[in-house]
Amino acid sequence: MTSSDAIPRESADGPRDEPDAPPARLTHRQVVTVLSGLMLGMFLAALDQTVVSSALRTIADDLHGLTAQAWVTTAYLVTGTIATPLYGKLSDIYGRRPVYLWAIALFTVGSLLCGFATSIHQLAAFRAVQGLGGGGLMSLAMTIIADITSPRERGRYQGYITAVFGGSSVVGPLVGGVFAGRDSLLGIDGWRWIFLVNVPLAALAVVVILRVLHVPHQPVRHRLDYGGAATLAISIVPLLVVAEQGRSWGWTSPLALAMYGVGLVGLVSFVTLERRMGDAALLPLKLFRIKAFRLGTLLHFVVGIGMFGAMTTLPLYLQLAKGMSPMDAGLATLPTMAANVTVTLVVGRLMSRTGKFKVHLVAGIGSFTVAMVVFSTLEVDSPLWYVAVGMLFMGAGLGASMQTITTLAQSEVDRRDMGAATASANFFRSNGGTVGAAAFLSILFSLAGTRITDRLTAAFQDQPFRRLAEEPANAAALDGVLRPEGGLNLEDSAFLQALDPRVALPFLEGYVSAMQAVFLTGAAVSLLAFVVAAWRVPNTRLSAD
Repeated sequence: MTSSDAIPRESADGPRDEPDAPPARLTHRQVVTVLSGLMLGMFLAALDQTVVSSALRTIADDLHGLTAQAWVTTAYLVTGTIATPLYGKLSDIYGRRPVYLWAIALFTVGSLLCGFATSIHQLAAFRAVQGLGGGGLMSLAMTIIADITSPRERGRYQGYITAVFGGSSVVGPLVGGVFAGRDSLLGIDGWRWIFLVNVPLAALAVVVILRVLHVPHQPVRHRLDYGGAATLAISIVPLLVVAEQGRSWGWTSPLALAMYGVGLVGLVSFVTLERRMGDAALLPLKLFRIKAFRLGTLLHFVVGIGMFGAMTTLPLYLQLAKGMSPMDAGLATLPTMAANVTVTLVVGRLMSRTGKFKVHLVAGIGSFTVAMVVFSTLEVDSPLWYVAVGMLFMGAGLGASMQTITTLAQSEVDRRDMGAATASANFFRSNGGTVGAAAFLSILFSLAGTRITDRLTAAFQDQPFRRLAEEPANAAALDGVLRPEGGLNLEDSAFLQALDPRVALPFLEGYVSAMQAVFLTGAAVSLLAFVVAAWRVPNTRLSAD
C-alpha cells in the first residue's frame, strides 16, 4: 500500500467523552483495502461454521453422539452470543483492530482444542471456546464498515461481507467433505483437520489485518458491564439446555421447570441491571427506543432461528435420505451459494444507488419462507432438482435479507453507539441462531424415534420384510440399534450404509418425516418475520452522508 493510500491510524490520545464528529471519509480504494482484512477474518469464522455443518454427522458417528450433536453447534453459538455485546464495548474503548486480533486469537485456541477432542461433549466444550472468539468476528466487521461509510453505502460494502458467507457455503462443505471422508491424514483422524486447518488460516488473517486494518478511531469511555454478561448467561443458558434436553427430560418435567425458572430470574436480573447501568449497559436499553433498531434486532432474531435451523437440518437430509457423502452434500448446495452471492451483490448496489432497502428486505424474507415450505414437502425419493429449487429460494432470500436487516438496525443509531448497536443486532441474530439450531434438532430427534418405530412396526408385519431383516448382513447391521425392550439406539447412523435399501427405508422415512415437521416450523417462524417486515418497517430512504 502506497503512502497516498494510507488510512489514518487509530488515535493515540486518551479516551474522550465526545466522539460526535464523524470520522474522515475514506475513498473507495481505502474502504476496499480495509475490507480485504475484514473479509479474511470473516472467512475464517464462516468457513468453520459451514465445514462443521457438513461433517457433523461423521464427527458425531465417530464420537458416538449423533443425538447430542446439537451441543456442538449450540455451544459455539451460546458463547458467541454472550461475547458479542462485550466486543462492541471493548472495541469502542480500545479500538477495532486490537479487539479484532484478540477475537482471532481466541478462535484459534478453540480450534486447536477441538482438533483433539475425544468425546462429543468435550468437543462441544471446546467449541464454546471457539465461540468466544467467533462472536467478535462478524459484529466487529459490520461495525468497522459502519464507521467508515455512510448509511447508503453500507449495503454495498456489507454485501461483500455477506458474500463471504456465500463463498464459504460451498468451500466449507467441500473442505469438510474431503477431511471427513478420509480415515486419517498424517496420522490424525480426517475430521480433526476441519479444526486444525484454522490455525494457518488464522495466522494469515493476523498478518493481513496488521498490514491493512488501520481505521480512524476516537476512544469512548465505557464501563464494562460484566454483571450484564453474567446475568445474560444465566437467562440464556438454562433455556438452551432445555431446548437440547427437553425431549429426554420431558418439557414439563421438574428439571425443565427449574431451568425455566432460572432463565426467568436471569432475564429479570439482566433487565434490572441494564437499567441501572445506563449508557454503560451491555445492551443499552436506550437503543430500543429507536424504532429501526428495535425492528432490526427483532428480525435478526426471528430470521436467525430459521436460517440456522435450516443450515443444520438440510445437510442431514442430503446425507441421511440421499446417502450423500459430506463432500457430495457440499457440492449439492451450490445453488444456495450461487443465489446468495449474486443477490447479495445486486441488492448492495441497488441500495447504494437508490437508498431504498425495504423492498429487498421484504422480498428476501418472503423468498426464505418459500424455501422452508419447499423443504417441508421433501420426501425420501424427492429429485435433487426439487431440493435445488428450495436452495435457490433460500440463498436468494438470505442474500437479500441479512444485509438489509443489519442496515435497518444501524440506520438511525448515533455514531458513538455504533459499536454497541451493531454488536447488539448481531447478538440477537446469534441468539436466534442458537435457539433455531437447538430447538430444530431437538424437534428432529424427538420425533424421529417415534416415527421410525411406527414405520418399523408396520414393516415387520410384512413377512418378506421380516425375512429380509433377518438375513445375516442386515441382522448384524441392526444389532444394537433395535433394543430388546422395543426402543431404538440412534446415536450412530453409520448402520444405514450397511443395510439393504429396503430395510433402511423405514428409518429414512421416519427421519424425513421428522425433518418435514422441522422445516414446517421454520416456515411458520419465517412467515412471522415476513409479516413484521411488510407491515412494520418504514419505507425510508437511507442518507448519503
